[in-house]
Amino acid sequence: MTTADGAAQAPPASRGQPAPNALARGFGLLGDEWSLFLLRLTLQGRTRYSEFRAALPISHAVLTSRLDTLVREGLLEKRVYQQHPVRAEYLLTERGRSTWPILVSIWGWERAQVTRHAYATPPLHHEKCGRDFLPLLTCAHCHLPAGPRDLEAAWGPSGGWRESVPETTTRRRSDSRRTAVEHSFYPDTMAVFGNRWSSALVGAAFLGVRRFTDFQSLLAVPPGLLSDRLSSLCAHGILEQVQRAPRPDWAEYRLTAKGLAFFPVIATAIAWSERWLGSERGPAVSIVHRACGSAFHGVLACDQCGAVLAAAGIETGTEERQAD
Repeated sequence: MTTADGAAQAPPASRGQPAPNALARGFGLLGDEWSLFLLRLTLQGRTRYSEFRAALPISHAVLTSRLDTLVREGLLEKRVYQQHPVRAEYLLTERGRSTWPILVSIWGWERAQVTRHAYATPPLHHEKCGRDFLPLLTCAHCHLPAGPRDLEAAWGPSGGWRESVPETTTRRRSDSRRTAVEHSFYPDTMAVFGNRWSSALVGAAFLGVRRFTDFQSLLAVPPGLLSDRLSSLCAHGILEQVQRAPRPDWAEYRLTAKGLAFFPVIATAIAWSERWLGSERGPAVSIVHRACGSAFHGVLACDQCGAVLAAAGIETGTEERQAD
């Protein structure tokens, strides 16, 4: 996916910190490891506090905080089902239910691209065709598969490099504890999603930014932090450092095949953010599908039968159901 003119352009100069747009707010909210865990569990039918505690090595304070955030942001609804003592369940709202394409895209990417997991990642099963499948991002208009190189993007009225950096810095738990490793929400996914600068860098890479100095100037990221984030993304196989001839001292950071395959996660997160957190000024980013020339609206399809997926028609493999 490249910008319309094929080059990265800095946003107009403005006084003060740019206001975060839908992408900054959406990726900041979805980039929290515990929140993703809780959305996954609620999409699988768990609704009660005790069920969340039983499934996750999470403290009372952290679980309460994340549930409060998801309720405040309108993804969950807290409903009291018992008065003495008071007990509540947490039900998905329409906003919360509509995160399923993001979670399914993450699941499919981890299945296809990551060989080792902290916990079982059984196949996704499509009830309609009766086969295990991987989700395929397609254009809702022409139904053709849509990868990052099939699309052309331009900043919209509320868009901009710095406006799109996720507004909250999320924290990942230390991998030094055995329980943290075994119950981490996909370390490779969180290498992108779990840090505000990493997600901004990957987004910029999809838009054609490659050089260290361009990342730094466009996103206003401190050089030491930028070096650390680029090194982490390279270590996880998302980016690779490529030397540029004839200047061996210059290098570019390019998306690997694994990094390019992460695009459905980015695309579904953008769509969710624009739908629920969009600005009255208009979208943050405008994307056109080159094959049909239409404004791009992505939908997930089954790679086995080609049918558009629906949340109700997807099951996870028996390996997880037995574990539950």
